[in-house]
Amino acid sequence: MRNIDIQSIKQRFGIIGNSPLLNHAIQVAVQVAPTDMTVLITGESGSGKESFSKIIHQLSPRKHGQFIAINCGAIPEGTIDSELFGHEKGSFTGAQEARKGYFEVTDGGTIFLDEIGEMPLGTQARLLRVLENGEFIKVGSSKVQKTDVRVVAATNVNLISAVEKGLFREDLYYRLNTVPITVPPLRERGEDIHLLFRKFASDFSEKYKVAPITLTPDAVQELLNFRFPGNIRQLKNIVEQISVLEYDREVDAPKLRAYLPHDQVSSLPAVLAREQGGDQSFSERDLLYKVLFDMRRDVSELKKLVFDMLAHQPNDEELLKEHGHLFENIEQFNGRSYQQEPVHKEPYYLPIKQTPARDYEEHKVEDISHETEEESLSLEDKERELILKALKKHHNKRKYAAQDLGISERTLYRKLKQYDIED
Repeated sequence: MRNIDIQSIKQRFGIIGNSPLLNHAIQVAVQVAPTDMTVLITGESGSGKESFSKIIHQLSPRKHGQFIAINCGAIPEGTIDSELFGHEKGSFTGAQEARKGYFEVTDGGTIFLDEIGEMPLGTQARLLRVLENGEFIKVGSSKVQKTDVRVVAATNVNLISAVEKGLFREDLYYRLNTVPITVPPLRERGEDIHLLFRKFASDFSEKYKVAPITLTPDAVQELLNFRFPGNIRQLKNIVEQISVLEYDREVDAPKLRAYLPHDQVSSLPAVLAREQGGDQSFSERDLLYKVLFDMRRDVSELKKLVFDMLAHQPNDEELLKEHGHLFENIEQFNGRSYQQEPVHKEPYYLPIKQTPARDYEEHKVEDISHETEEESLSLEDKERELILKALKKHHNKRKYAAQDLGISERTLYRKLKQYDIED
């Protein structure tokens, strides 16, 4: 496709940028638009995936039909089938009348299924039937209905990984992925970042009746170094803040830096730009790892405390030698290193040289360290324990327990089933 055609598409759909990756994605969208092929758009959250679905619809023979964008992650699992395929009167509690679903309403048009990786497995089976045969059945009905709908799906998670974990149907993945379009993240678009900044600055200048924000050369470089995990959406929010809060309309690097989160300044790949599994599995795993690392640190601190107490007692050299293996991973005390010797004799008990209260505390500390070491380090056990604690804390209210754990309510529901927990 000629460059002039791509530029006209950008102007028509309000797309800013000249990145080769962006131009390639637009070219694929334009080429596939006249067909009825299913398209899977992948890209990080906030990178502008919905714009590509509109390009595909508006340049297709279905442009006069209806276009509906659905966020699968925003619809509760219990009602998503009804939303997509409709339901009959009385099919479930609260169904006081029959309702048409999106696949029936958009007959002859295009439906955009955003965050497809969040779709429940049962709904995935229904969607696969629509894609293969154009057939669906309303909730509470036995009558098969036909629909002629083009499906454009989008995801910000790695669906291949979700397939391997059993969270996404493999047959549906290959049926959706007829034509893949990859939308590049903002940090990979180079000078497009500054172009978008100027565009947003102009928009907010008009909206708030102020002079547009401009950047000094050092501020431009600071902007380009920022990795923008929130992509275009995050950039837009930052420009709006600066437009409203800054009196000086020329912003230098120090002023700009004040609006950039400090833990996101580097443009290098970060751990949080992870393989995304669609169910916040990374945040759960990260939480468990943190618990385990904290436990390990606490055990080490207890070892150091016991070592310090024993090392200050002149007659405890023998005890340290016998149990030297307990202190292998801590720093040597005053350069002394105690290696365990293969001795076979009666146990040696710490002499009572202090008050009973102090002596009790010493043995208490040592006992705690052994109990902690014997504690299960299974991730699943820790995850189950955290879930039970959160449910108990919030009196079995899933919504607040999920918020406390940093996961979605849907993920918590699945974990309850996985660990056979009855709340």
